[in-house]
Order: sequence, then structure tokens, then C-alpha cells
Amino acid sequence: MKPRITAALASPCPDNPKPLILFISSSLLLTTLFCLYNYSFSPGQQGVIVYYSLLPSSGNVGNSTGTSSKGHCNLFSGDWVPYAEGPYYTNATNCEMDDRQNCMKFGRPDTEFMKWRWKPYECGLPLFDATEFLELMRGKSMAFIGDSLARNQLQSLLCMLASVADPTIVAHAPFAKIRLWFYAEYNFTLAFYWSFHLVRSEDAEVNVNLTRMNVYLDEVDETWATQVENFNFLIISSGQWFLRPLMYYEKGKLVGCYLCKKQNITDLDVFYGYKMAFRTSFRTLLNLEKFKGITFLRTFTPSHYENGYWNEGGTCSRTRPTPKHEMKLSDYFSELHSTQVAELTAAETEARKTRGPKFRMLEVTEMMTLRPDGHPSHYGHPASANIKNPDCAHWCLPGPIDTWNEALLQMLKTEG
Repeated sequence: MKPRITAALASPCPDNPKPLILFISSSLLLTTLFCLYNYSFSPGQQGVIVYYSLLPSSGNVGNSTGTSSKGHCNLFSGDWVPYAEGPYYTNATNCEMDDRQNCMKFGRPDTEFMKWRWKPYECGLPLFDATEFLELMRGKSMAFIGDSLARNQLQSLLCMLASVADPTIVAHAPFAKIRLWFYAEYNFTLAFYWSFHLVRSEDAEVNVNLTRMNVYLDEVDETWATQVENFNFLIISSGQWFLRPLMYYEKGKLVGCYLCKKQNITDLDVFYGYKMAFRTSFRTLLNLEKFKGITFLRTFTPSHYENGYWNEGGTCSRTRPTPKHEMKLSDYFSELHSTQVAELTAAETEARKTRGPKFRMLEVTEMMTLRPDGHPSHYGHPASANIKNPDCAHWCLPGPIDTWNEALLQMLKTEG
């Protein structure tokens, strides 16, 4: 019997046990001990917006013909199937690719992880067409807002477009908090805004053992909020930065904390901070007078560690997708997902009342849960770097993350 794979998250273990925190004195940064969770995805959770796209129904993995018996298809309910053609680009493609996700550059020996495609149960997911994407974006703008996983998806898109056009970098702010690319032939602007909490945050306390952060739950991060009013499309996401010690502030006052272990401060769970950050972000978009664009919430994805914690020998060495029956969703992870999606649902409901901006969901949680083979592991750096802990949170480029942009294109086409 194969062992059940677990998806690891930097957070307290489910069922409310006491959280475990590991401190590394040499880093000046908190290192949160990742708890291992049995994980699977349950469609149709409360409050979930399921996005339907009008796509043809077929067993074909690529472009297909025919019609669905229901006339619609849930792009995100499906499974991975073999696809011998391989990826859209390679590590040699002239595009921006973070070395930490450039797995083939650093000698990953297997290639099977690049030879699978997502197949929705009721239709075919067409192959990504870079020319079609750019024509659809002609005269428009798109921004990715979030942490390093948002950047991971953005760089996947840059590489998927590289066969057709080479953009000019028009803005590169210090510490890469703001980046802009311009596709002159298509008058298309692509942007990235680094904002790991989406709301304002700052280091609260730093010493040789830990870093706590102040998070101002009712104050949006102006890094992105002051910049996106005229954008046509936003892809917003955030996740694991909420799973470390945080001091929560509202209206300028400390209202509680998560994992701070301080007396006389109200203990609030991670779900509270996560909920309020997305609520503030979506309300900001609803209140931007000129913003009439579409916001896509990209749901968060799990890291996959087996045989130990992430910093105690845990690995992600699988070379192919994992069958669904080997996964079980933890209550903890389910609530994180439900929290995120509930805020999107509320924003969409409010937007309909006022004919405001649109909100959609890029629901990648299920598909990526099945891809423990898609992480860089030890192939995001030279062997000589002597980095002990594997990266089982980000995604190799090329790799299964490219599917996010395949689905995004289809959603954009449906939106017109």
C-alpha cells in the first residue's frame, strides 16, 4: 500500500493542538514549523463560486469538438492525464524566470512532471495560444498582486508568451515591489505588485530568534491599491505569510495576535486575519471610483512534504501526479479555503447590487493538490549552494503551474 501523501503548511496542526514553532538563530527570521496535513479537495464547499466556461466536450486533451450535454463546464473539476508533447517553453527560453523555480537549469533528472495536462471532466481545456492571449489583451492591462506564488504564475505567463512577443521592462522598483512589462505591438501592460499580506504590514519585533509582524487589517497596502484603478484585469492571491506570528491592528489599535504568545493580548486565529485582509482588499476595489475591471482570486495551493517536516528531512521527490484517493482534506485547510472564498462571494454579491467591478475565482486548489511532483525540491539552486531544505511550496517552470494560465485564458475569453 502506498503511503498517503500529505500537504504541508506553515501553521498550527488541525484540531487545535498547541502550535509548534522552531527558531533558527542564524536567520533573524521566524521559521514556522510546518505541520503535515492529509489533504484532498471537496468541490461545492459552502460559499464557493464555481466558474463555468462554455467549452466543447471531448475526451481530447487539447482543442476539442462537440458540445457538453449541459452546455457548460466547470474547468476546475477534473484530473491530470498524460500528455506526451511536453511544455510550452524550456529553461533556455528567453523569458524572465526565477532561478529558484528553474528546475531543469539545476539538473532535475526527471521530465515526466512536464508531460501531464489538466482534463476537466465535462470538456477539454484548450492549449494555451499566446497570440490569442495577446490579441485578447490588445490595448488592455493586467496586474498580479500577491507574494512569491503570484510572481511564480506571472513568470509562467511571461514564458508562455515568449514565443510570440518580447516585452520591454518599463518599471522595476527597489526590492521588486513593483514591476511593469509593456508589449508594444499589442499595447498591453503587464504588472506585478509585491504585497504578501495585501494589507499594510511591517516587522514588529526582530531578534535572533524570531520576527513578528504588525498587520493592519483595515488598511490596504497602498503598494498596489494606489496603482490599479485603471487596470482591466487583476489576479490577486495570498497565503502562507498569514501562517506566522502576527500582531493584528484595526483602527490603529492592537486588537489581538496570532501565535505571539504574549500575555494580556487577545488570541485570534489565522482565519480572522485572513478574512479581514481579503475583506479590506475587496472592499477597496469596490470603492475605487474608476475601477471597472475584473478581479480573479487565485486560490492558494498547498506545499507537499513527505517523510518529515520541511526542515527535518521532509521531501517532495515524487515524479508524477498523485491519485485523488490518496488525499484527505483537513478541517484546518478547508477553513482557510472557505474563508478566502467567502470573502470573494460577499464582494461579488455587493458588486452586483451596484453594478460595480466583477469578481471571479481561479480555483486551482484541487488540481495543484494532486501535483506533489511539480515543486523545485533541491533543484532551485546549484548543488554547491549547500541549501539543506527543499522547496516544496513553489512550482517548477515549466511545470503544472502553466495550467493556471491555460484556464485564465479561457475565463478571459468567456468574459469577452
